[in-house]
Amino acid sequence: MSIIWSLAAIFGAYLIGSLSFAVIVSRVMGLADPRSYGSGNPGATNVLRSGSRPAAVITLALDALKGYAPVLLAFIGAEHHGWWGHGTVAASGLAAFLGHLWPVFFKFKGGKGVATAAGVLMAFNPLLGAATLATWVIVAAFFRYSSLASLAAAAFAPFYQLLIWEADGYALAIIVMSLLLVWRHEGNIRKLLAGTESKLGQKARKT
Repeated sequence: MSIIWSLAAIFGAYLIGSLSFAVIVSRVMGLADPRSYGSGNPGATNVLRSGSRPAAVITLALDALKGYAPVLLAFIGAEHHGWWGHGTVAASGLAAFLGHLWPVFFKFKGGKGVATAAGVLMAFNPLLGAATLATWVIVAAFFRYSSLASLAAAAFAPFYQLLIWEADGYALAIIVMSLLLVWRHEGNIRKLLAGTESKLGQKARKT
């Protein structure tokens, strides 16, 4: 039963992560598809470039929630499955994140996963999530680049976990998410180096 529960939790987390709320919210609010302008990334930062702050805030909240909720549900089930259960919690968080990157409902073309990763971290450990979020806010406030703030947060999250808490299954999931976040920001890294990266709230032309 433990194996069945584990597979169900992980697969369910992936399906929840596959809900691309940037696209869904934009459709509901009558906005252009976020994949058609700016960076083309279906995420809150790009939705903000549409000029609709409410849509961006809603997208951010829902993207974070879809990372948080599956982990929370897995935690509830883990109480009855011991060590195996906690391994499933870590895998469920990673699965929700992977769902955002490669959503089955949107032809496996998803976003970069920053908000979803934040939701996962908050569910893993609220203090870790808060420390990582504070890193993002500080870098974003000073430099006004969402991508740079995301890269800094991705770099620091594994170190926070390993130095302050434990080198466990959660740490492994965090390391994988961080590496994927950096990889998904490869285009942003090139733009940052070239000085052409868009700043927070800056509107961009359609792609």
